[in-house]
Amino acid sequence: MKSLIAGNWKMNGLTGSASEVEALIGKFSGALPEDRDILICPPATLVATFASSFSDEGVIIGGQDCHTNESGAHTGDVSAAMLADAGAAYVIVGHSERRADHGESDALVKAKAEAALAAGLTPIICVGETKEQREAGKALDVVGAQLRGSLPQTEDEMTIAYEPVWAIGTGLTPTIADIAEVHDFVRGMTGKDVRILYGGSVKPGNAGEILAVENVNGALVGGASLKAEDFYGIISAAPGNV
Repeated sequence: MKSLIAGNWKMNGLTGSASEVEALIGKFSGALPEDRDILICPPATLVATFASSFSDEGVIIGGQDCHTNESGAHTGDVSAAMLADAGAAYVIVGHSERRADHGESDALVKAKAEAALAAGLTPIICVGETKEQREAGKALDVVGAQLRGSLPQTEDEMTIAYEPVWAIGTGLTPTIADIAEVHDFVRGMTGKDVRILYGGSVKPGNAGEILAVENVNGALVGGASLKAEDFYGIISAAPGNV
C-alpha cells in the first residue's frame, strides 16, 4: 500500500492559505510523487475551493469532521454527503480534540464513520491514550477499547490514526518502541489492508524515523502541515509503498 501523509489544518486557514498548497506543489516541481498519497484536510470553508484548485494536481482533499445524518435540522454541522459533494475524499472522525472538546463517544465516532462510508468517503478514525493512561500502563487497553467501539463492521476502506493525546501539539513524542507496539497492536485488530497512521508532533526532523517503523503507513500531521516547507519535509521522508 502507499504511504498516506495527511495534513489536519484544524481551525486554521483562510482563502489566501491556498498559497501554501501552491508552494508545496511547487517544491515537487509541479509533479507530486505517485508512490505516496498526499491529503490535506482544511476547514470546511475551504474544502470546495481546495478540491477545485488542487485535486487535479494530485492533492487529495478531506474534511475534519462530519455529522451522523445526511441532512436535517442541525445548525452549524456539515454532513459527509456535503463534504463529498464539495470534492472531499476523506474525513477525520474521532480526533481527540473532538472527543475532549465535544464529548464524542466511541459510539458517536462509529456512527460518523458509517455516515462517511455511506457518502463514499474514507474515514480516518482516530484513537489514542492520555498521558495518565500511558503512565498507568493502560495505553493498549484504551486504544483497544476505542477501536472496538469506534470501528464499523464493514469491509469498506478505512484508515486508522494513532494519536497519543499527550503528544498532539506538545512537541513530545512516544519512543519508537512505543509507536511500534501500538501500531502492531492496531494491525492485529484491524487486518493487513488497513492503513495505520501515526500522529502527534510529527516534524521533518523526526518523520523519517517514525515512518520507517513497521506498520506505520503514514502520518496525520497537525501544525507542521500548515507550512509548505515543513509539510514537504515530512512527505519527502515518507517511504513510497509500505
